[in-house]
Amino acid sequence: MTFLPCRLSVAPMMDWTDRHFRYFIRRLSKSVQLYSEMITASAVVFGDDEKLLSFDPQEHNLILQLGGSDPELLAKACQKAQAFDYDGLNLNAGCPSERVSSGSFGASLRKDPQLIADCLSAMRENSKVPVSLKTRIALEEMTPDSDGFEDLCRCAELAQKTGCREIIVHARKAKLKGLTPKQNRERPALNYDLVYRFKQTFPDLIVSINGNIDSLDAALKHLNHVDGAMIGRAAYGNPYLLAQADQKIFNASTPIVTRVQAVREMMPYLEKNMIEGLRPHIIMKHWLNLFKGCPGAVLWRRTLTQIMFLENCNFKSVAESLNKVISSFEN
Repeated sequence: MTFLPCRLSVAPMMDWTDRHFRYFIRRLSKSVQLYSEMITASAVVFGDDEKLLSFDPQEHNLILQLGGSDPELLAKACQKAQAFDYDGLNLNAGCPSERVSSGSFGASLRKDPQLIADCLSAMRENSKVPVSLKTRIALEEMTPDSDGFEDLCRCAELAQKTGCREIIVHARKAKLKGLTPKQNRERPALNYDLVYRFKQTFPDLIVSINGNIDSLDAALKHLNHVDGAMIGRAAYGNPYLLAQADQKIFNASTPIVTRVQAVREMMPYLEKNMIEGLRPHIIMKHWLNLFKGCPGAVLWRRTLTQIMFLENCNFKSVAESLNKVISSFEN
């Protein structure tokens, strides 16, 4: 049976889901769909697109998430992105952080559903790959006396008219004022049932659900109601939970990669990047939680923390320390 790539995905997370994290996750799962960090359209258009957009081919299936509220800028960003062979593009209309909302994009876009549609149209017209939307149920400020369902449906109707066929819904409202980003991930009540009802109302849309999904078993339960499940911080806090995703979510018959195998497979990548001048902590910081819950996890974290920030370290010394600590897991 063939499954949609979005059946399980790792959420875009600023400062976390960079190319080195994504390459690392590919040691654990070949099927989970990955997202870039949110990159603003203006950064792509006026900045170093090679630095911002390039990635290793092994990261496929990979979606580029863009932030912006100017259809013209988004169009130009999509034109640039075509050269990098992403598998899809995504518009961020869900992030409630102050630095995002102050730029009139992210969750603040939900103030103007027609603007979202205009942005999606511009992206679709300038891209050869599918364009999706990631959003919250609604803004608390716009729907104080309702659950936000009608507001979400209105947004989806306009998005669908542009040809957008996929919407990822973080199953809670967002509040632009008065809550920190962390509080916005916790305080607005989760409403999974509303997202299930949304899928029933829009059966032709590909609907994925996001919000406090912390295990593959939880993802499977959601997949009884929607097309895809998206795991966020749980995948960063315990990346090895994705090691069984290919088998459990996508019914693959490939063997499960061990934690030690994952580290060994990362060594050539680490060596290549260190030779090119990259400091090891840029890559190795994503490995800190690999052995979470295992005997020896404290030793693992302590070893990484000690070696990845050393001045004038070279790959040989880093590799020796890594091999020593992972050998203790093999014995």
